[in-house]
Amino acid sequence: MLEVFERLGTHCHDSVSATVELTHEQRERGRLKLISTDGQEVRLFLERGKPLQVGEFLKADSGQIVKVAGAVESVAHASCEDWHTFARACYHLGNRHTKIEVGERWLRIKPDHVLEDMLHLLGLVVTHENAVFNPESGAYAHGHHHH
Repeated sequence: MLEVFERLGTHCHDSVSATVELTHEQRERGRLKLISTDGQEVRLFLERGKPLQVGEFLKADSGQIVKVAGAVESVAHASCEDWHTFARACYHLGNRHTKIEVGERWLRIKPDHVLEDMLHLLGLVVTHENAVFNPESGAYAHGHHHH
């Protein structure tokens, strides 16, 4: 069993001993018991409040390196042809504090029929797919200080 207490960031030149595929919800947790893609038991004991990133490397107490991969999960994919419609959709989702992954005139959210109906009414085409959900971390993800 690999017990992980240390985060190394997204750059590591050491060889990877195990890979764990985590959903967005799992990447937000600091304590997890997992099975790696090759069947090893992995336990995470990390600081809370700082979500893991897809592509991040972790170091087990044994010195072995564990890579974080995104798990494929169900998402709602919305797209449109013009930037004004896209900006309005992002504004309305942000106003509802919705986690959102943003691309070139496309976005992904966790499936939610109310939000999907709103996006459709705004003029976006909404479909469902299975993909890695990697939402924006937010404006204050790296800390916010008043000066």
